[in-house]
Amino acid sequence: MPDKKIERQPNRYQTIIARVFANHHAKGMTEFEFARDELAAIAKELEITLPKNLSDVFYSFRYRNELPAGIRKTAADGLEWIIEGAGRARYRFKQVRLNRIVPREELLTIKVPDATPEIIAAYALNDEQALLAKVRYNRLVDVFLGITTFSLQNHLRTTVKNVGQIEIDEIYVGIDRHGRQFVVPVQAKGGNDKHGVVQTQQDIQCCAEKFPNLICRAVSAQFMSEGRIAMFELTVQDSEIKVVEEKHYQLVPAASISTGDLQQYSSLNI
Repeated sequence: MPDKKIERQPNRYQTIIARVFANHHAKGMTEFEFARDELAAIAKELEITLPKNLSDVFYSFRYRNELPAGIRKTAADGLEWIIEGAGRARYRFKQVRLNRIVPREELLTIKVPDATPEIIAAYALNDEQALLAKVRYNRLVDVFLGITTFSLQNHLRTTVKNVGQIEIDEIYVGIDRHGRQFVVPVQAKGGNDKHGVVQTQQDIQCCAEKFPNLICRAVSAQFMSEGRIAMFELTVQDSEIKVVEEKHYQLVPAASISTGDLQQYSSLNI
């Protein structure tokens, strides 16, 4: 007897966000706003236990998980729905061009001597924390961007005008040989997290508001297979996330980097 395909039931986050969408969306709409307080009323109506952290509902669909299929299928061809901040305790569903940022496997992997303290590697609690630590201790932001940077703060929580509360994984400030000063918001992508226009856009908006005299260069780091780390410089153009540059690094013992590796790198514009 053939196995029956078991359909997964929507979890409470999917059920709640689907009802929010249904309450506001009409055919032909490309965007609409709603208030965070609506979640409490919906949870009560559907007899669903309300998440203690309401913001995690939005965070889940903005950075980790796909929106329910019923929402995705209403997007026009080549577009997808995103959820972005629209002010204090307000959010906006909006259709933007479908764009997935994934590491390009055909790129060269650059070996970097691993300077991560063993005790840090041993006790990092999750992928995101481990990735941020490896980027910081190995100065991968400096290596990637070609400037000297310093970590200013990690997990920066702040508010941005017309967006609301945001969190930046880590923020660096830096300087180049010409004296130009930079602010570098860094996203760390581990596990099932995905690159998205929302976080890149709000990171750039935050830097423009909080550091108006500094040049913003938004960076995202992502674990790849075999311990490799993909580094992206990202920007937003016409509501689309664009890759300015992408490089791949592998942290290895210094003794394992051969003369051949160094000669290969010297012939590249990296």
